[in-house]
Amino acid sequence: MSASPAVVVERWTRESRIALAVAAVAAILLALGPLWLSANLVDRLTTLFIYVILAVTWNALVGYCGLVSIGQQAFFGLGAYFAVRLADSGVSVYPSLFLAAIIVGALSLPLSALMLRLRGGEFAIGMWVVSELAHLLVNLDTLINGETGTSLIALNAYPIDARRALTYWCAFVAMGGLLTVVFFLLRGPTGSAIQAIRDNEQAAESIGVRVTRAKRTIFVLAAFGGGLAGALWVATAVTFQPKTYFSPQWTAYMIFMALVGGLGTFEGAILGAVVFFAIEAWFGGAGVWYLVGLGAAALVFALALPRGLWGWVEDKTALRLLPVGYRVRFLRAHGATEAPPSETGAA
Repeated sequence: MSASPAVVVERWTRESRIALAVAAVAAILLALGPLWLSANLVDRLTTLFIYVILAVTWNALVGYCGLVSIGQQAFFGLGAYFAVRLADSGVSVYPSLFLAAIIVGALSLPLSALMLRLRGGEFAIGMWVVSELAHLLVNLDTLINGETGTSLIALNAYPIDARRALTYWCAFVAMGGLLTVVFFLLRGPTGSAIQAIRDNEQAAESIGVRVTRAKRTIFVLAAFGGGLAGALWVATAVTFQPKTYFSPQWTAYMIFMALVGGLGTFEGAILGAVVFFAIEAWFGGAGVWYLVGLGAAALVFALALPRGLWGWVEDKTALRLLPVGYRVRFLRAHGATEAPPSETGAA
């Protein structure tokens, strides 16, 4: 008779510990980036950090919680707007970037009371309506001058090299902080709750999951992340034009990054941001064909790799570098053989 398999439940593996060590070394090197990297590379990495923020927060909202939003540009635009408004009111420009994100997060709290009553397509369209309303309201501010826009004039007080370095460090700290928050949030009870809601909201509620509180937590977090990304973007671009910051293209970028990297996987959102950043760096000057190419690439990935690049890697290798959930391994008695591992959700 064959021996019965023994079951081993684990979260951290040898590969994930190695990945964490590599990430720590990379973080140290990136933290010193402005001291040893070229000015062009510092600017490009700042952009990448912002993309990671957008991808990770949208993936948490949609991939883990199942709240499909096509209006996240509302928070992106409001983050940039409040950064400009706060700086114009005399707040120091770099603290204003984080204060703007806090304001956006605070505004999303009462908004969630209305939006989370909607389901499915209603929620998606409702968020788009919110973004259009926010766009119109920002245009009414005399400081903005309608679609003419304005600039983050307070940045002119900094020498160009100091401004580049400070913006880089703000983006780096913001990305690292949000990655840490999202990672531990998904590993905890909230992570289990939102994945249960995504799979079946009624069933989750029937077993005691506090559905509204869990959804509101992720909704506010995604709003805060979008606002922070928008504030950081205006610090890199300097100019603020509402039609640019409230453009649906920002949500389209988030969708692309999440789909290509792997919707509902923590590593996938980061990988998707890197892929999108690389495509933009190489083909961004192609004009409208660049956007057509992005759409075609997203369609190809949706059909050929429905779980994205990282989902494909997980299916082939069971590799997990940043474990959000647990892994179950089946070991044969006496350690003779080991069966392939299976994955479980967060707990």
